[in-house]
Parts: sequence; C-alpha cells; structure tokens
Amino acid sequence: MSGPEPLFAGVELGGTKCIAVIARDRQILERAHWPTGDDPTVTLAAIADWLTEQTRRYAVAALGIASFGPIGLARGSETYGTILDTPKPGWSGADVVATLSRGFAGPVGFDTDVAAAALAEGRWGASVGCAVHAYITIGTGIGAGIVIAGHPHRGIHHPEIGHVPVRRQLGDSFSGVCPIHGDCLEGLASGPAIAARAGRPAQDLAQDHPIWDAVIDEIADMLSSLILTLSPQRIVIGGGVGYGQAWLLPRLHLAVARTLNGYLPAHSRAALSDLIVAPSLGADAGVYGSVALAILEQETLP
Repeated sequence: MSGPEPLFAGVELGGTKCIAVIARDRQILERAHWPTGDDPTVTLAAIADWLTEQTRRYAVAALGIASFGPIGLARGSETYGTILDTPKPGWSGADVVATLSRGFAGPVGFDTDVAAAALAEGRWGASVGCAVHAYITIGTGIGAGIVIAGHPHRGIHHPEIGHVPVRRQLGDSFSGVCPIHGDCLEGLASGPAIAARAGRPAQDLAQDHPIWDAVIDEIADMLSSLILTLSPQRIVIGGGVGYGQAWLLPRLHLAVARTLNGYLPAHSRAALSDLIVAPSLGADAGVYGSVALAILEQETLP
C-alpha cells in the first residue's frame, strides 16, 4: 500500500511580485507573497526564511523555482541559478538558486517563469495530453515556454520569442520600446509598447481601437512562425494582455489563419481555435509551474 503523495515547495519570482507555496500535487497547502523589490538580497532572504520555516514543518521532497529572466540554466556553469543581464533594476547577477535552496538538501528545479507555466498547463491544464506545446505570455514583456515530451525546451539558452523581428504594417513608424532591439515583437506588442503607441494602458483601450489591428497582426506573425517551425499541439496565451483581453483570441485566430493562408488542414480557422487557447490555470499558471518544476526534478532523479 503506497503512502501519502509527497510535498513540494515552489517559488515564482515575478517582475512585481514573488509567491512561494507548499503543495501536494496541485493542492496548495501554504502560500505567501512578497513585492519584488529593487534589492534582491532582501527579497530572496525573506523567501528563503519562509522556505526554511516551512521545511521544518513539512517533509518537502523537492523545490522548484520559476523566475523572470533571462537566467542561467547551464548546470555546472558559473552563471547557473542566477539572473543574467535583466532590465529589472538591481537583479542582474542575483544568485537565486543558491539563496533560496539555503539549507535544503533535496533536489532543486530551476527555469523561467514562462517555461514553468507551460509545464503546469501540460500537467494540469489546457495542454494535458500534448507532447509538444507552448505557453506565450504577453504582458510587461513577451516570453515563451516550450515543452517537448514533458520537459522544457532549452538549448544554449531558453527561448526568447519576445525578441524575434516581425512584419510591420505599411506606414507604421513606431520605433518600439525594447532597449535592445527597438521594434522586435516585445518592443511593439508588449503592455508598455501598447501604452506608448496608444497613450494609455492596454486595459483602457476599446476593442475597436486602431492600435489593436497592428498588435494582433504582429502577434499573429510570431504565432504563425511558431506553428510552422515547432508544429505544436497547443499554444496557450497568458499574461496581462493575452489572458486579460478575452476577446483577443478570436481575432488572433482570424489573423493567424489569414497569415497561414490555408496551408495544411491543421491551419484552418476551426483548427486554430482549438490550437491557440487561454490558460486553464489562469493567473496561477506560474506558481503551479514552480511546483511542476519541483515534481519534474524529483521524477528525473537517477
């Protein structure tokens, strides 16, 4: 007779808020949150103290950490477990894994917040049963998590789909807000980019505001490229802009269908509405993702 399911600790580091949980599978037993201040030593120390307290109360099998990026993922390298050169003030070089796993003897999983969200949707949400799937977050930034055969995809670095170039509408002279590339996808269609183009935040714009035509075409261009190169079975659209504007999905389906122009039966308008979907886990996809990282780390132990 098997014993009780193991417990896992998860931490989601976001650009504005950090969340830590103790969970048994998808059931969250304890939860705490902190603002993501400009001094990572203060924020990470507070989370580490909470984790230490919880691991005294609970027998935690593994820890998962889902972080905003870019982050170092090459185990054994001097940058593993750290935040790389990030626009988040004060956080470049922060040693996330070493600080948060202080005193914890179990395995630790570490990945981007969006890769973790993709993993969670594949385990418990909209991408269950899919061997190849993606999670796209459209908000303060634009990022992608790609899961293949139950594992987040990474090569020399994690996917950075927000920085791909996309086609511009004829006559569009907006220079973009990305400090690195200017008018990459993130520079054109992220929350700050939309606000800069329209003069007010995305959530305050009417559905028929002309800015949406350009933004939808730019996002659809990226989605079409992703569909043609990755051949995913599901693409989940999250984030404050993506998940926060429910009416956006049907328009994205139409724009992607128009871009793909009927190429292959899987790209029909009806098929795309089943391929490109909203997250089942809602705003909690990231924190569930941190738990999923912990579970995956335990499952893949030799």
